[in-house]
Order: sequence, then structure tokens, then C-alpha cells
Amino acid sequence: MKNLNKNLLLIFTRNPELGKCKTRLAAKTGDQVALDIYKFLLAHTVSITQNLKADKQVHYSVAIRDNDIWDANIYNKKLQDGDDLGMRMLNAFKQGFADGYKNIIIIGSDMFDITTADLDNAFKQLDQHNFVIGPATDGGYYLLGMKKINTAIFSNKEWGKETVLKDTLGNLKDENIKLLEAKNDVDYYEDIKDIEAFKPFLKHIKND
Repeated sequence: MKNLNKNLLLIFTRNPELGKCKTRLAAKTGDQVALDIYKFLLAHTVSITQNLKADKQVHYSVAIRDNDIWDANIYNKKLQDGDDLGMRMLNAFKQGFADGYKNIIIIGSDMFDITTADLDNAFKQLDQHNFVIGPATDGGYYLLGMKKINTAIFSNKEWGKETVLKDTLGNLKDENIKLLEAKNDVDYYEDIKDIEAFKPFLKHIKND
């Protein structure tokens, strides 16, 4: 089947299970609150992606869920494939290009500081650039887009560490890339403690 849409959005998500998501956040909030916050972030990701003018795939970490927050009429559901995050992302990009897409962007499902307009802009940037990156303030990235495969950016990375963005930019130093606005990732309590939308989740926590 030929794609009518040249743009593909890949959304990588963890299955929302108690004690298995947002573990760094849970160290301060407890497992249940961390799970509730993650579900809140999933709902936000749905709200900013469901009307995006692009084909959309959700790639689950553990198992595909049929009747969950991701509407199967909007999102093509897949399972992540690979030994580490880099290989899983690479395989998703490779399959997307093999399926005929021209511009492919990947995001996680736990960014609060991102909008539909940000995603629209990222796809527009791929009209003039081969790569687009949204830097996260913790030294990683919240968005990666490309119109051709570069395998180097998916290997020899310490995923989750503050060196990921720097190392990725090193792989792309000779490429035509566009850096987007830096945004805040949600990994730790400190990332959300001053954001109004998260206050209802944090009432039980005493600030030091």
C-alpha cells in the first residue's frame, strides 16, 4: 500500500505499569504518583499528536495494548524491537523509510513542554534540513527527525546520560541539521515541582 502521507511520527512509550515507569521520579514521589504522572503525560502526548498532519505509530516497550489511550484508528501500534534504545529507534526509522516515508520524527511519550505546533514546525524544518533535533535541558534530546538514515547516531551512546546530545551532534557535524528550542524533560521531581499542572499530584510531598 502506497503512503499518501510522506510524514511519519514515531511515538516511543513504556507500558504504564506500577513500579516500572518514571523510576527516578518515583524515588521522590512514590510509585503510584509516578505512575499517575506518567499516565497524565501519556494523555498530553495523545492530545498534541492525534490531530497532527502525519501518519502516527506508537511503539510499545513491552506489549501492545488494544483498548488503551491510543486509538487504533489514529495510531498504528507496534512493538519496539532491539537490545537497547538506540537499536530500537534505528529499527523503527529503518522500517519507516522502507515503508516509503520521506520525513520521520521520533518523540517519547513523557514530554509536557511540547505542543502540536512544535511538531508541525519540526516536520517543516525537514523540508530544508536532513536532520532536526529538539535538545532536552538534561543533555539528551526530546525529538529526533531525519529524512535519511544515519546509523552512527544510534550506537555508542550512554542512553539516559547527559552526553547523548553532544555525542549525537558529533555524529552529525558534517550534516545539514536544525536545532529546535531546548525543552524540559520530565525525569526527576525537580523537573516538575514548580509547574502548575503537576501540583495536584504533589500535594503529599513536603518541600525541604
